[in-house]
Amino acid sequence: MSHAVHEFTVEALDWKPYVKPVDMDAATPEQLMALNTTPSNRKISDYVLVLANEPETLNERTPLFNDIMYSEGGLSRGGREIGALAASFVNRCIYCASVHAARYIQLEKRPDVVAEVFKNGLDADLPEFEQALFNFGVDLTAHPDKVGTYQFYHLREIGMDNLQILDLIHAVAIFGWANRLMHTLGEPHRQE
Repeated sequence: MSHAVHEFTVEALDWKPYVKPVDMDAATPEQLMALNTTPSNRKISDYVLVLANEPETLNERTPLFNDIMYSEGGLSRGGREIGALAASFVNRCIYCASVHAARYIQLEKRPDVVAEVFKNGLDADLPEFEQALFNFGVDLTAHPDKVGTYQFYHLREIGMDNLQILDLIHAVAIFGWANRLMHTLGEPHRQE
């Protein structure tokens, strides 16, 4: 029996949906087409199978997600993961935070950054570049109406250009949306 997880962790978690996922053997042609656009050739997650209940939405969401998180150029993948981690941290999306933390560590080889965020939260003391990305992600998620010149100044001070800033905004924004959706559709559990 698995138990819901309520603390931030880098361990791999399962996500147990409240809504019935699409059964691949009973999926409609539209659902199968929408599922074809998923970003990996691994097992399709229960989250994506739940989203496949609305294939038109999944058809729009997946290419957008893929462009935001995997496109070449602009902000590094690790930088995008820090932005997504910040959004997931503010929204207390334990599942997404664990995924982004693990990916950041895999990409950047910096477990100390994630450990500091999980230990000290919004008071985390990070290296300058990561601090700027994390702070921006926190601000954009918690107070989007107050993001302006001050926040952009700090991103420019660490050397970010327009494309990198846009990539960061997109990574934070898509996970602001995804976190809230995941909360209403299921909850994280320890893997069995």
